[in-house]
Amino acid sequence: MRQYIDIDGVRVAYDIDGEGPPMLFLHGWGGSAKSFLPVYQTFAQWFRVIAIDFPGFGESSLPAETWGVGEYAECVYHFLQALAIDKTHVIGHSFGGRVAIWLAAHHPEVVDKMTLVDAAGIRPRRSWKYYVKVYTFKTCKRLYNLGLLGPRRPERLERLYRLFGSADYREAGPLRNIMVRVVNQDLTPLLPNIKASTLLIWGEHDEATPVWFGKTMERLIPDAGLVVLPNAGHYSYLDQLGSFNKIVKHFYLGSA
Repeated sequence: MRQYIDIDGVRVAYDIDGEGPPMLFLHGWGGSAKSFLPVYQTFAQWFRVIAIDFPGFGESSLPAETWGVGEYAECVYHFLQALAIDKTHVIGHSFGGRVAIWLAAHHPEVVDKMTLVDAAGIRPRRSWKYYVKVYTFKTCKRLYNLGLLGPRRPERLERLYRLFGSADYREAGPLRNIMVRVVNQDLTPLLPNIKASTLLIWGEHDEATPVWFGKTMERLIPDAGLVVLPNAGHYSYLDQLGSFNKIVKHFYLGSA
């Protein structure tokens, strides 16, 4: 059932269904609550499932300021308070994994068990080509702002984004500044502070958040275990839906 709520001046859309212990789904960058629909529908038979549209995505309004991971996590925390949820299971994919990590580290009392799926949050290893591209873009943007690349028109700036930006960056539109802030936040120092029992699920062929991210999280989170799904990529929960649901069910319900 689709519902809406105001959290600190931001309109947040969310879906809620089922009965039982709460289970919160946090989607990846560019997604929405519907990104988890096949998993959400499965677990609604055992849990009170809740899936939100992060502010700026789906039907939720855009934050007025340039949020980072912390602001998104605090929004989720206040959302749980507004729904009178004292403790919840959490499943977060990619960017949703970033938010889940921050939430579990800073508000451990609200996170029961947690599943991180192809989660972001670790600073990736960059090649020299990446840095050449980034600093070339920054130089060109500075020259553009100084008017040294011709008239300052939006289409000229957009051409720079298309030439040098990643696909996510090009498509981020009004979320570009938020995206830049988010991707530059390394959450590795938070991992040892996570008290929740954590299941890590990764796609064998994930190129966006490679398996070594999961191995690092398994090593640094005190109570964590990693499962790597074969023939799966960054959306491992969709690539191997049957296996994913079976593994997650066992983690939360045991042999029930």
